[in-house]
Amino acid sequence: MDVVTDVSTCRPPEAGSAVTIGAYDGVHLGHRALLARLRARAGTQGLETVVVTFDRHPATVVRPDSAPLLLCDLGQKLELLASTGVDRVLVLPFDEERAREPAREFIDEVLVRALGTRVVVVGEDFHFGHGRQGDVAMLREVGAQAGFAVDGVSLETASVAGDPGPISSTRIRALVASGEVAQAAVLLGRPHQLRGMVGHGDGRGGPQLGYPTANVDIPPGMAVPGEGIYAGYYERPGGSHWPAAVSIGTRPTYYGSRGPVLVEAHLLDFSGDLYGEAARVSFVERLRGNQVFDTTDALVSQMDQDIAATRKLLADR
Repeated sequence: MDVVTDVSTCRPPEAGSAVTIGAYDGVHLGHRALLARLRARAGTQGLETVVVTFDRHPATVVRPDSAPLLLCDLGQKLELLASTGVDRVLVLPFDEERAREPAREFIDEVLVRALGTRVVVVGEDFHFGHGRQGDVAMLREVGAQAGFAVDGVSLETASVAGDPGPISSTRIRALVASGEVAQAAVLLGRPHQLRGMVGHGDGRGGPQLGYPTANVDIPPGMAVPGEGIYAGYYERPGGSHWPAAVSIGTRPTYYGSRGPVLVEAHLLDFSGDLYGEAARVSFVERLRGNQVFDTTDALVSQMDQDIAATRKLLADR
């Protein structure tokens, strides 16, 4: 997959492009269904498939106080898009200038001149341009003159825990925030994953508790699951995976609710130094909420149970 970050360097393919546009946060099953539609439309006309996305979520610029937490960073989004088989991704910087750009100018600059678009495939509720003035109807009107067709696709739906509804990034974020990571995975098509560098903690995990942890520093703005204990996986650079019990919280037994929320992963049956490495932590299922223990012995006893539950749950998968 070719990744382009400067629209001025784009040259339209000879046969033209089949294009989709969006934030594509999480690249969930709804996105994947739309991308399959894009590839099918492209295949019938011999077109190159192109995803137009942004270097940040547009809401961080147009409404920063209510911008959503992200299901994936840009690096992971590009990896996930590559796995769908699209030919090219155009990553546009989204800044104040882009936010003020009229929808018609975006069409002319990106779809017509840069990509030679012949087909646009987007969700039926798609909006773009300054003030969200652009929509599917506008794309069809302009496309009739500029030589591209527009396919407005209805949202995919799925029932999770008896709750039917659209497969959307918003719905998935709500599940992640409430700790329902197993249900979120149904809509994502994979476990929710966080990425960050392993830093130093307070040194209590190994010497005092007998369970050393990797303290993963998650960048701000990411969708961190609700506080609790989770069964999941830790991926090291190079691709090795380790079953892991993951704690998210303020370590309430020692700090109450005063401390920062930390992501700490104990790798089962692992011995070695993880400091300074890039970690990827995937969440399979929530085991329990956070608790305050009266003694260290009581905490260790519960940790023993958490490790056993993690081992059994992941072995049964």
